[in-house]
Amino acid sequence: MIKKLLNNKLFQQIIKFGIVGGLAFIIDYGIYTLLSQLLGIYYILASIISFSISVIFNYILSIKWVFDVTKKQTTKEFIIFIVLSVIGLIINSIILYICVELFNIHDMVGKIIATIIVMVYNFITRKIFIEK
Repeated sequence: MIKKLLNNKLFQQIIKFGIVGGLAFIIDYGIYTLLSQLLGIYYILASIISFSISVIFNYILSIKWVFDVTKKQTTKEFIIFIVLSVIGLIINSIILYICVELFNIHDMVGKIIATIIVMVYNFITRKIFIEK
């Protein structure tokens, strides 16, 4: 049973996506911390910058390692990725804002909450729109 689960393609993708997502989170959260806590940049702007950098990293690893994308990426597919990422950025920013401004959650915790939600969104949308 466990061997069958480990050989399941979707299960393997979820594990790989989790690893890539974890690394992207470290990049996102690390840059966010540097910008917002150490340099004093407004938390939403810091989040937009850190999120954007981590998305580039995530895209490269997702295409090369996680999803079955064997052919060269077309301009259309890259545009779809950018659109999905912009939507993810908007979701991330809204959730972070709601956490901080409406629920008085510390921005560092709000960033984690927003990232977890957007990670699920990213997996589902990339699976549907990027992997054919």
